This record gives sequence, C-alpha cells and structure tokens, in this order.
Amino acid sequence: MAERRAAGPRPLSGILDRRAADAEPPARPRSSASFRAGSMWWLALSAVLIAVALANLAVGAFDVEVGRVAGIIADRIGLDALIGAQAWTAREEAVVWSIRLPRVVLAVAVGAGLGIAGAALQGMFRNPLADPALIGVSSGSAFAAALAIVAGVGGLAGFGRPLAAFAGGLLTTLLIYGFSRRSGRMDPAAMLLAGVAVNAALAAGISFLTFAADEPELRDIVFWLMGSLAGSNWDLALAAAPLIFAAAAVLVRLGGSLNLLALGQAEARHMGVRVERTQVLLVSASALAAGAGVAAAGVVGFVGLMAPHIVRLAVGADHRRLMPASALGGAILVLAADLFARMALSPSELPLGIVTAIVGTPLFLLLIDRSRRRLAMSGW
Repeated sequence: MAERRAAGPRPLSGILDRRAADAEPPARPRSSASFRAGSMWWLALSAVLIAVALANLAVGAFDVEVGRVAGIIADRIGLDALIGAQAWTAREEAVVWSIRLPRVVLAVAVGAGLGIAGAALQGMFRNPLADPALIGVSSGSAFAAALAIVAGVGGLAGFGRPLAAFAGGLLTTLLIYGFSRRSGRMDPAAMLLAGVAVNAALAAGISFLTFAADEPELRDIVFWLMGSLAGSNWDLALAAAPLIFAAAAVLVRLGGSLNLLALGQAEARHMGVRVERTQVLLVSASALAAGAGVAAAGVVGFVGLMAPHIVRLAVGADHRRLMPASALGGAILVLAADLFARMALSPSELPLGIVTAIVGTPLFLLLIDRSRRRLAMSGW
C-alpha cells in the first residue's frame, strides 16, 4: 500500500498539472501543419480587413478608383514613389483623405476596441453572453453624453460630448467594480448583477433626459444613442485611436493569465497569477477600449458579443490568439456595417447602431438558446 501510494501522483497537483497543460497549448510542440493553418487564418483576417477598408475608401455617393485611393494615401504619407504615376482631382483627394480615411481609422479603432473588450470580458466572467455593456460602459457613456447635450456642453473644440461620454463610462465601470469587491477580492457574479442594476438605473436616467430635452436636444440624444461615424474627422480619430490601441495592447499581454483564470481563481492563484491585479487590469483596459469607442461613435451594440464568437471558430479558445483576432474581427464588422449604413439608403445614411443590432440580435438569441442549460444551472 505504501509503495502504491508513493508511486501515484498527488491528486491536486496532478489535476492542476493537467489543467495547466490544457490552458497553455504553446508549451507543447506545434506541428508545421498547425503553424501554417494558424498563419493562414491571420492572413485571411488581415486580407479581409484591408479589402473592406479599401471598399470604404473607394465606394460612396462619390466613387473613387482603388488605384487613385492608394495613390492619394501614398502621396500624403511620402510613399508616392512606390505607387508610380497616378492622377487624381482635388475633389477626390479631399473625399479620400479628409472625409473617408479618418472615418475608416475611427471605425477600425472602435471595432477593435469593442471586439477585444468583449473577448476579455467573456473570458474573465466565463460567460459567452458577456460584452462591454455588462460593465456599464455603454449605458454610462450614453447617460453622460445625454446629460452633456441637455446641459449644453459643446465646447472644448467639439470634444465636450465625447469627453463626457468617456468619463461617464469609466466612472460607471469603477462604481460597479467597487461594489463587487468584498474583503479585497472581486466577485465576478456580483459584478454582473451590479451591472444589470446600474444599467437599468442609467436607462431610466436617459429616459428622463429625453423627456426633459427640447426638440433639437432630443434629436442629438437619439442620434448619439443610435451610434454613427458620420461626425468622424482626424482630430476625433487621433484622439480616440491611441487610447483604444493602448488598452488593446494591455489586454493582449494578459492573454496567458486569462487562460489560467478560466480554470478558476483558486487554480490560477496556485499557478502564480496575481488574480486581483489581473482582474483590475482586465476591467480597466476593457472599459478604456470600449469607452473610448463609445465616446467617439456613440452606442454601437453587439460588436463585442459577435466578434469573439466568430473568430473563435477559426483561431480557437486560447486567449493569446483570440484577443488580437477579436480586435481584427471587430474592426471588420464595424467597417462592413458602416459601409452598409452608407450605401443602403444612399444618399441618406442609416445609423451604425441599427445595422449592428439587426445583425447581432439573431446571434444573441442563438447564444441564449445554446446556453440555456448553463444559465438555468447558474440561477438566471
């Protein structure tokens, strides 16, 4: 008996070793076929992103040839020698460089921020239905923007409303996070429930502001709540994009820790993960990535829900690959939705949030149906 007990592995360490091996797939040698397959998916996502971006730059109420689009951009950034002789009009240059390119840059940033934030929150909460709206970013930003509109805050070189929206989303997230901490630790279940309650209260606040607003203010509030990239310019794009990409870089670096958190907080702590610090970084970076996007483009729903689920089919569940892939997927979704919003009723323009909601609602219902047993077991 003593020999048999000594020869067998300790139960807890054996379980943890096996789980760690499952959570850290790169620790095992990867075949060349697996590496090539992964590279092909990255190339495919990048190619789709470039193609959709070029379509957004070339197509619209005033079409511009793709060759001229490339020539205009290359000339502006000092790479005209690589393009060769190209001729374009001043009108084409103004449309591409001053109107469409900042809109594309902002669409890529907003989509990337929402996509990677959704992947991070789904992994942290271990809930396939999680997205940035659950931590109060969207509702907090919308309420603050509506309050700024009713209060007449439009100064700060046109950044009054975006700044108010960003501050509202961040403050709401911090409030929910603080409420969910007990004895120095964060309870993800308490955070989800606090998010539901705070979102309901903020929705009531938005309803009151729409009731109190006059007709011009009401139009502005409704336009903001629907989400749109129509007001894009270089100042707004260069203000929001660095914040979003900085937050995305933090989330990508936390991919390995998020893999271990998926095993449970106790197991992750046993493997050396600083759980509380990692959760704070995940929540803060997700709030920054999504909040800056909402501040720039208004409420654009379902991107944080859709992008991770779509790219997970291609790159798998390892968050070290899933996080950057979700950023690419979110950027593609927002670019495609914005192109459809501009072209569907041209020369009029659909709000971007309506397009993403039309696409996202069926997927959301499908996910609820697939998660019905899990939700019932958790008491929802």
